[in-house]
Amino acid sequence: MASMTSTTGSPRPSSLDPEIAARLKRSADGLVPAIAQQYDTGEVLMLGWMDDEALHRTLTTGRCTYWSRSRREYWVKGDTSGHFQWVKSVALDCDADTLLVKVDQVGAACHTGARTCFDADVLLKDADLKDADLKDADRKGADLRGAGPEDAEAAGSGAPGSGQ
Repeated sequence: MASMTSTTGSPRPSSLDPEIAARLKRSADGLVPAIAQQYDTGEVLMLGWMDDEALHRTLTTGRCTYWSRSRREYWVKGDTSGHFQWVKSVALDCDADTLLVKVDQVGAACHTGARTCFDADVLLKDADLKDADLKDADRKGADLRGAGPEDAEAAGSGAPGSGQ
């Protein structure tokens, strides 16, 4: 059984497969962001945090388990609200620092009662983009087709260290 340190410094034991655990890149407090996405529509539902044990529970129970940073405890989506997340797949991103959990969401995903956590405060809508911005983005994309990640970064299309 692997062990990790909580945000309070106390160990949280984990039964996560050591091969999976070795691949994860965690934040300083031992957590990995987990994006919940509706499996059949692609709708982004919420962002939660998982440590090794939360990921183990998610992989083995078929229900999303998260680590609450504020309450410093595990919580299973739907246990109190009835708004369950039934796991369909779990993927690790190319940098091994973010999880994508595709789920079948029952009811609201957001604690506010909204379907997703991303409906209330939209900062930019597709309709707000200007034609000139789109043409510029298309031109940059065309200039970088076939370029490697280093070329794209050097051309300014990705933040340093982002790998994009």
